[in-house]
Amino acid sequence: MDKNGVNFDWGLLQSFLAIAETGSLSGAAQKLGLSQPTLGRHVRALEDALGVELFHRHARGLVPTEAGHRLLPKARDIRDSAAGLAMTAAGAATNLRGTVRITASDVISHYTLPLIIAEIRAAEPDIEIELAPTDAIENLLYREADIAVRMVRPTQLDVITKHIGDIRLGLFATQAFLDAHGRPKTPADLMDCSMVGYDRADQIVEGFRAMGLDVGRDFFKVRCDHQAVYVELVKAGAGLGFMQLRIGRSSPDLVQVLPDLPLPTLPIWLAAPEALRSNPRIRRVFDLLAKGLQEVCDA
Repeated sequence: MDKNGVNFDWGLLQSFLAIAETGSLSGAAQKLGLSQPTLGRHVRALEDALGVELFHRHARGLVPTEAGHRLLPKARDIRDSAAGLAMTAAGAATNLRGTVRITASDVISHYTLPLIIAEIRAAEPDIEIELAPTDAIENLLYREADIAVRMVRPTQLDVITKHIGDIRLGLFATQAFLDAHGRPKTPADLMDCSMVGYDRADQIVEGFRAMGLDVGRDFFKVRCDHQAVYVELVKAGAGLGFMQLRIGRSSPDLVQVLPDLPLPTLPIWLAAPEALRSNPRIRRVFDLLAKGLQEVCDA
């Protein structure tokens, strides 16, 4: 309670921040795992407590009012303090019983982590695992996850990182697709192939150009940025596509094409907040994840 007798409920401030930072009730609901009506009630309750309007409604969503903008820095300070308190308490834990939340990309979560998590559970049955598949970068310092598996080196301060290794890529298609459309013999032959590409991401386009093949987004007649769906499109025979070598080789429906094609590798990093280094439960899962992912990189 402040000097004016206003009771600040952290839950209301958390909802306020999520709406301000995502720009909508729907985005905040997804971020916090709450319903939109609940978030709406939180905003009204906070506005009633403060006696000010916090958001303007626009066609593009919710925009903080002048009063809302003034509240944002203080609300973020409270969030940082709460996160630091929670992190310190978590780091002081002395047993292996409890929950560890892992975040990873959709494709790593779908094809790689299930077996590793099963092995972790077998080794440590008192540890519960939450897996949050997302291609967004979760904020470890706000305890959105305890451990992150990432394809780029984390740059946040106060985060410990470990480079596990690099995953090789390959070009694959179904045998039925190759029988129907022909098998490319050289990189230049790819210009006459039907391929699965990305929708908005430009990595494949840039990769083609690096090989001296000038293509644009419309060269790819099927496009999808969701990595797990991308793999399934190739497995369904929608065209040739790039994927992790282990995923392609483990699918009986797929055949590797141009195995000597020079392709980049995907680095695998593990990250966890520095404050959790002393937490034996999170440390144990971190080490078991590292071991399992290292085997994937070596495959």
